[in-house]
Amino acid sequence: MDGIDIAHLETDGGSEVRRGPSDFMPYERAFQRRIEASLNDAKSITSRNERPGELGLIERELTKRHGDAVSVFLSSHGLGKADVDVIGFHGQTVLHRPLQALTVQLGDGKMLADRTGIPVVYDMRANDMVHGGQGAPLVPAYHQALASRVPSELSDGRPVVFVNIGGISNVTIVSSNSDPIAFDTGPGNTLIDQWVSEKAGIAYDAGGMIASEGLVVGHAVTRYLAKPFFDLAPPKSLDRNDFTLADLGDMELSDGARTLAKVTADAILRASAYSPETPSLWVICGGGRKNATIMADLTQGAANAGAKVIVAEDLGFNGDSMEAEAWAYLAVRALDGLPLTWPTTTGCSAPMSGGVLVKPA
Repeated sequence: MDGIDIAHLETDGGSEVRRGPSDFMPYERAFQRRIEASLNDAKSITSRNERPGELGLIERELTKRHGDAVSVFLSSHGLGKADVDVIGFHGQTVLHRPLQALTVQLGDGKMLADRTGIPVVYDMRANDMVHGGQGAPLVPAYHQALASRVPSELSDGRPVVFVNIGGISNVTIVSSNSDPIAFDTGPGNTLIDQWVSEKAGIAYDAGGMIASEGLVVGHAVTRYLAKPFFDLAPPKSLDRNDFTLADLGDMELSDGARTLAKVTADAILRASAYSPETPSLWVICGGGRKNATIMADLTQGAANAGAKVIVAEDLGFNGDSMEAEAWAYLAVRALDGLPLTWPTTTGCSAPMSGGVLVKPA
């Protein structure tokens, strides 16, 4: 909810990927607060097209902002709309209830196409859910393409795990002889953000500095990891409201941040139980890779199993723009009818394409 990630990618939707420039365009705090408040409106949604309360207004403004972001981005990087074949548009998730086959992303694809003059592929989760999938995660298709660029001395012939630590953490386990395996692992940054906001009025724990001053409260970690979600076999996915701060109780600011960092790391490392063999490498992407406390816990835990932890940049990737790049990649796959999801990533009945293509007026 902090802004718009935007990236330029040249790809055939397969193994050919040439990464271009990327940017982040933040929302001002007032708009962030409007989106945050709208999550309560979203709880009453029972069908995908409902926009109760402020959601309709926010959807239009959010789409306008994406159109403006495209214009600024192209101008900043010496590109014109003729240099872009298609925009992959995710929008803002405000509700995700996979067991009800219900996911809602704010964003008007037709409005964006008309504003930019560029074809848009959007709504890429819905078709997966129609065919029994959970609609998330979708980035694994892109992770699989990037995994082919991991040097053999790092992969050592064993699976490589791409980890995205956003509000929710998710993993993609890529091995050479099977479809990718992917699922949400548990809380990422969202609980930490909520904790420091409630306790100190701070938006997030920059660099994990608050957590670094605290102690792990073991019984709280145990309570979180005892949740039924962790006993579910993948594929599985989460809504940001599925975990709350209630299990922390009334502890000190830094101890709470430290404990939640440990929960995030331990939940991620548990993913190795679903790998065909012990992973050799964990590649960390998303904002959570900048939290040194989470990274230290991941590094130590992976080392105990004989694996390495690196960040996306160590492979020449960009951990901030990877999901934006992924949506461009998925848009091209959608144009060609290639799978965006597999039974092993979302639980869909068969490899499934998706997305809706709209062209400018």
